[in-house]
Amino acid sequence: MAEDLLSWGSRNWVEIAGALLGIMYVFLSVKQNILTWLLGLLTSFLYIFVFFDSGFYADMALQSYYVWVSIYGWIIWAKGKPDSHGKEALPVTKISVKLSLNLIGISLILWVFIWFILKRFTDSSVPIGDSFITALSIVATWMLARKIIEHWLVWIVVDIVSVFLYIYKDLYPTVVLYIIYTIAAAWGYFVWEKSFVKSENV
Repeated sequence: MAEDLLSWGSRNWVEIAGALLGIMYVFLSVKQNILTWLLGLLTSFLYIFVFFDSGFYADMALQSYYVWVSIYGWIIWAKGKPDSHGKEALPVTKISVKLSLNLIGISLILWVFIWFILKRFTDSSVPIGDSFITALSIVATWMLARKIIEHWLVWIVVDIVSVFLYIYKDLYPTVVLYIIYTIAAAWGYFVWEKSFVKSENV
């Protein structure tokens, strides 16, 4: 049993390392710690290899996007929001109706486009699900970079769907990671809601 576990670990060490870094990443994002972007970058780099090996091609491309958006998010969070007292942390905000409609439209367009690419040009076994979570993840990560509180709600949907997809593909460390992500997203929403209310009352 121990030998089997060690053998499994040696074969899946990249996925295990990515999952552990991913847990640390989401914890820091809930805390609005700028180091979340460094861990996000490292997690994404590892998962490029995991998803390529598993045939999650849209997810693999998404990890490449995460690498770049991690740099973008780091810059935005570091820049903060200048005021008369100097630089302060970028505040948590709520989404407007106009932006909501725009992001829903963008998500649908991305979903259809990515699904078409996967269906037409790859051997993906889960093109609809893979394209769905990829489209929403692109939008949610941009929302995180702008500190829009509702990005946590988008992540809850993404994470739940991802759990079922990764069970189907036998990516069990990643299944555990996304269950933790789901719980953390709910926690993150309430923490950011408190932060938003506090900033509104200042």
